Amino acid sequence: MTTETIEKVEYIIETKDVDLFYGSKQALQKIALNIKKNQVTALIGPSGCGKSTFLRTLNRMNDLIPNVKTTGEIYIGGENVQDPKIDMVNLRKKVGMVFQQANPFPFSIYDNVAYGPRMHGVKDKKVLDEIVERSLRQAALWEEVHDRLDRSAIGMSGGQQQRLCIARVLAVKPDVILMDEPTSALDPISTAKVEDLILELKKDYTIVIVTHNMQQASRISDETAFFLNGHIVEFADTTSIFTNPAEKETEDYISGRFG
Repeated sequence: MTTETIEKVEYIIETKDVDLFYGSKQALQKIALNIKKNQVTALIGPSGCGKSTFLRTLNRMNDLIPNVKTTGEIYIGGENVQDPKIDMVNLRKKVGMVFQQANPFPFSIYDNVAYGPRMHGVKDKKVLDEIVERSLRQAALWEEVHDRLDRSAIGMSGGQQQRLCIARVLAVKPDVILMDEPTSALDPISTAKVEDLILELKKDYTIVIVTHNMQQASRISDETAFFLNGHIVEFADTTSIFTNPAEKETEDYISGRFG
């Protein structure tokens, strides 16, 4: 998955006829979704509709769950994610993930950010210092923590921990960042900081975010996909979805009639 390859494709993420089963239960049905580079794409829908499950197909996180079977086509940067021979470490380097609950490692702030580069063979202290500073600056966290990088990340506030997790993803220079409800556990001020950060990061990264927050989706995303019962009901630019949805189910969900 080279940078040259990614620059040539119209869509950085292409999926077609994606089905997913947890044992005999089908959670995704014929998902087709193409995502452009340097955009924020929001996945919305009620709980259990398949949006987080779909998000996890993009970096094969569902493989960690027993009895999961995924079929269909998933290409990222022109590379077949479903290929059994794919290098999973490299895939998850290129397709980073930020989870609902901030999950910093029980290390120092510095070692949290340096962890990924070290795993990928970076040993030079000067290079690591530069990566840590760059990543924390990109995550809008450097000014808050630059004088206490040796302190435990566990002592940070919830909002800072979530931005640290974003910095940890940025440290390995991904192409795509997946975010699964990244602000649902945060207070409004921390949420606003993360939203501002997402808008800044899309200049350099492609972001796919699962959110229950309709206002958040309308504020930060370029395109929105509405999931219901394992299907995509509608996928369009965010303004159209929220002001003039084509499907009644979309309108009913956005207007709060269910979900």
